[in-house]
Amino acid sequence: MIKEKVTSYYKQAYGNTFEFVFSPGRINLIGEHTDYNEGFVFPAAIDKGIYAALGVGNGNKSNLHALDLNDTYSFSTSVIDTETGGSWKNYILGVVAEIAKTGRHVPNFNMVFSGDVPEGSGLSSSAALENSVVFGLNSLFNLGIPKKEMIYISQKAEHNYVGVKCGIMDQYASMFGQKNNALLLDCRTITSDPFFINFENYGLLLINTNVKHNLANSAYNDRRRVCENVAQLLKIQALRDATIADLTAIKSNLTEDDFKKVLYVVQENERVLKAAEALKRNDIRDFGRLMFETHEGLKNQYKVSCLELDFLVDMATEEPGVIGSRMMGGGFGGCTINIVHIDRKANFINETAKAYKNRFDKECSFYDVNIGNGTHLVS
Repeated sequence: MIKEKVTSYYKQAYGNTFEFVFSPGRINLIGEHTDYNEGFVFPAAIDKGIYAALGVGNGNKSNLHALDLNDTYSFSTSVIDTETGGSWKNYILGVVAEIAKTGRHVPNFNMVFSGDVPEGSGLSSSAALENSVVFGLNSLFNLGIPKKEMIYISQKAEHNYVGVKCGIMDQYASMFGQKNNALLLDCRTITSDPFFINFENYGLLLINTNVKHNLANSAYNDRRRVCENVAQLLKIQALRDATIADLTAIKSNLTEDDFKKVLYVVQENERVLKAAEALKRNDIRDFGRLMFETHEGLKNQYKVSCLELDFLVDMATEEPGVIGSRMMGGGFGGCTINIVHIDRKANFINETAKAYKNRFDKECSFYDVNIGNGTHLVS
């Protein structure tokens, strides 16, 4: 339905010649806040994302249409002004500007897009949008950008034009995802190993709190600063290189809160590698146990959870059909990710929906997700 909506709008406005791109959102099975510490993460592309039609522009203007927002913006690729763009437009303008910095010329173009990744859910709709732009423009104008360079262009757009100093995980998973595989990604070397996901009679269920607390950006920047300061104190490149013994040796130089934060990062890196071993053994229960541990760390050590997320994980803990659950993403709202037995899913959804409504007087949302391929052209 979304593809038809996008293509219909594009054809009516600009004609029948265009490139059509699907760029997925992503989940992260385990490994949270480790990416900007050059550690390990375990993401996967999903079957929800951004659908975009891009074609050659006419004249001296580019035209952008965000169908879900019913919003349109026109600009020239020769003059990129994010000050007058703002909001969703800066993700696109930033990508165009970063491509230009590589010395490649981007002619004017038309773009129509829509998506089914809920904004603010922690599924990285921003990376999906950025990747759809760089991938689509590369194909449309034969710019010769390798896929690995594309993800850095997307990341720099978010750093320099949106103002979020994100790691590389979101852009990587969205671009390089493989159907039915999670990617064990080394955020230092930016290389990954695919792991076939077979949860047997279990499936992935996301539960969206439908909240996003204002703490998110300031807390993210604060925690990143703490991690970088401790790495500097230890004279290492990043917390990826730290051990628990290293942290214990400098504990007297840190506040109790900061010690807990960096301890969480070191332990989370270890959990990701243990999770990979669990998958090799096809031990999904051990994998799920590690997910619960991650949530405890995010809640009590890194302190980026919130009442709504904790409530949903507590509900999952009490449900015998759930073998793993945790908050996912930057924190202070967004989704939990759960591994749920298919025979218990309907009951779990029903009970959780009622309890959440009673507790917070608002609805939570449920999404089944499947692991799909990364950014690609659609015929």
